[in-house]
Amino acid sequence: MNARGVAGMALTAALLMSGRAQAFDPLFAMRTVPPNPGGDVIPAGQPCTFAAPGEPLTLVEAVERGLCNNPRTREAWAGVKAQAAAVGVARAAYLPSITGNWQEVRDVSSTRVNGHPELDSDTAANVRTESVTLNWLLFDFGGRAAALRNADSLLAAARATQDAAVQDTFATVAKDYAAVQAASGELDAAEEIERIAGDSVVAAQARVDRGVAPVTDALQAQTKRDEATFNRIRAEGNAKTTLGALASDMGLDPDVPLVVPPVTATPLPGGDWSESVVQLIDDVKRTHPAVLAAEARYEAALAKVAQTRSAGLPSVNLVAKYSRNNQPASLGLGIPTYPATGRDAYIGVQISIPFFEGGGRHYEVRQAEAEAERQQAAVDDARQQAALDMWTAWQSLRTATQNAAHTEAAVAIARRAFDAAEHRYRAGVGNILELLSTQTALATAQQHRIQALADWHTAKLALASKLGRLNMQSIADR
Repeated sequence: MNARGVAGMALTAALLMSGRAQAFDPLFAMRTVPPNPGGDVIPAGQPCTFAAPGEPLTLVEAVERGLCNNPRTREAWAGVKAQAAAVGVARAAYLPSITGNWQEVRDVSSTRVNGHPELDSDTAANVRTESVTLNWLLFDFGGRAAALRNADSLLAAARATQDAAVQDTFATVAKDYAAVQAASGELDAAEEIERIAGDSVVAAQARVDRGVAPVTDALQAQTKRDEATFNRIRAEGNAKTTLGALASDMGLDPDVPLVVPPVTATPLPGGDWSESVVQLIDDVKRTHPAVLAAEARYEAALAKVAQTRSAGLPSVNLVAKYSRNNQPASLGLGIPTYPATGRDAYIGVQISIPFFEGGGRHYEVRQAEAEAERQQAAVDDARQQAALDMWTAWQSLRTATQNAAHTEAAVAIARRAFDAAEHRYRAGVGNILELLSTQTALATAQQHRIQALADWHTAKLALASKLGRLNMQSIADR
């Protein structure tokens, strides 16, 4: 092999390790990495690039923006890429390592022998050295296999962790989106109540002016209108706050204007309880991403025990080297040097046996075994937590479903009561207390209705998240 060949090999190796070769995946380690931070929720061919927010902003768009831009999902995605690269490192351990070296120096030497000038010598030459070294681990009592199992398990854990982060972020964006809808609905209701209160003031003042009602009627109506104005201003502030939180979820500045459809535009809740809670608990303890991540980390810990043990066992390597240089040769002092070519080559088997390491290996194995025990306990904890979270979300959804059904009838009754009281008051039959009381009841019923609908949508998606089933189909109707 000439100098150009050795230099070419070195350049190729450098390029493979540089950032320019990131797309190069000779060991197929990176093909399991999702193309974006959204994991399997966002389609593979859909890039995480967005224009201005839609008007109105749909929940699907809000979730896509959140999954792509949320720091937690990006961090989990980076963890998957890092662990996939670790799998590549573990696979590379099965291949030989080849190192090329090329060196050229200017060698100038001068020798003076006292009393014997005939033995003096002067040499000057450009000396080149070229070498290629091979080292190939042939047998290590399962160390590489254990390292690869460890890397594969940690990659599975990283993928499951990303899935869990995606589910949590999905649910957070959906919750904040519902909060915006609820706040917008409450603002609309507050504005309607303020208008109704204003109408009541006009009606009361008209009766006072005609002398058929005391001035206290007008004063009580005005007090109620002031209260309605206070509630409307507070609702405006709450609406802006929730919009800022949703914008932040999507990686936007809090002051970016967003338009979200009202909560009443979404489908009304139904009560499909076809799956028993016992079956759901059993499923979530087996399939939730947090549980899968914990199980994968436990498998990685077991592989680490085997890897640590094997590191203290003998290893067998194939070693080889070929080198060449043009160091000038001389027969002795005072004799001129002559151009020469030197070659050196060997191939053989190297056996390494660690006889004594001060007892450190023993404690490293104990440490790895203790870590495996800890990860096993973490699996049990993840299963219990997943079951509890699912149970809580399931009960919340049942409660929200019943409340949503109840508030619909409550709003209808409250509105009929207010219409009747208003008609009676204008006709001179009713009194101001009846009118204001039904007005307050209507405002309360409308607020409860809006909040119940928002709670139902949030609880529905929260249950899907705790089951690990959130996807775009879950929100396709919103």
